[in-house]
Amino acid sequence: MRKAINNGNITWIEEGTGAVVVLIHGFSESAGLWHLQTNRLKNHYRVIVPDLPGTLAAPLTQPLSIESMADYVYAILLEEDIKEAVVIGHSMGGYVALALAEKHPALIKGLGLFHSTAKADSEEKKENRSKSINLMQQYGADTFLRQTLPNMFSPATKSKHPELIDACIKMGQECSLSALIAYYEAMKERPDRTAVLQQLKVPVLFVVGKDDNAVPLDNILPQIAMPAVSSVHIFEEVGHMGMWEIPAASNLVLEQFISFCQL
Repeated sequence: MRKAINNGNITWIEEGTGAVVVLIHGFSESAGLWHLQTNRLKNHYRVIVPDLPGTLAAPLTQPLSIESMADYVYAILLEEDIKEAVVIGHSMGGYVALALAEKHPALIKGLGLFHSTAKADSEEKKENRSKSINLMQQYGADTFLRQTLPNMFSPATKSKHPELIDACIKMGQECSLSALIAYYEAMKERPDRTAVLQQLKVPVLFVVGKDDNAVPLDNILPQIAMPAVSSVHIFEEVGHMGMWEIPAASNLVLEQFISFCQL
């Protein structure tokens, strides 16, 4: 069921009952990113899936930052009277999850980084984001999405399931140009949050695709030993979109991790 507060400025999907799981989408995505996981997890858990500002019906708020998006998610949890949750973020959603954990550590019962990282952008990555912003401004969002999003999938997925690339582009087209640019600016300016990993006492999940060009394996490996408790899954022939590329395996990983966090 889709819900809203603040005159429709904050929107989310809620499904199921039980211990709370929050699934946060990333750049050029919406709550629909997690539909295969929501359909599975709702049988055992209360699943909250926000639409971040600038996505679908949720208007873009300015200035937008990773921290303001964490505040947005927290407003949903306050509205739902949620005191603790397992919070899992994909890519940019992982950055939001880390900011939420930094601001409200008592809320976090477990943290999942699904193709995401606690490190800040390197100078090279920041420069590439600036170039991408220029590309969007010059040629429009659609050209950028069609050029960029296929690279989020592994070669095997692109070959066997081109329909997933089309669906990913279609989802991205539901975001405005101004929102896409604001997301890139927010990601570019985010701080390093590896200290958050080091301070967390709850379990932390790392999901990594061996063919992920956006958050490569060598970026994640040094972070695995930082939390007190880590769970790590490295998937072969998977890029940056494991929840779509291998949904059954992704669902199993999430179910096992969420169950472990309840102990």
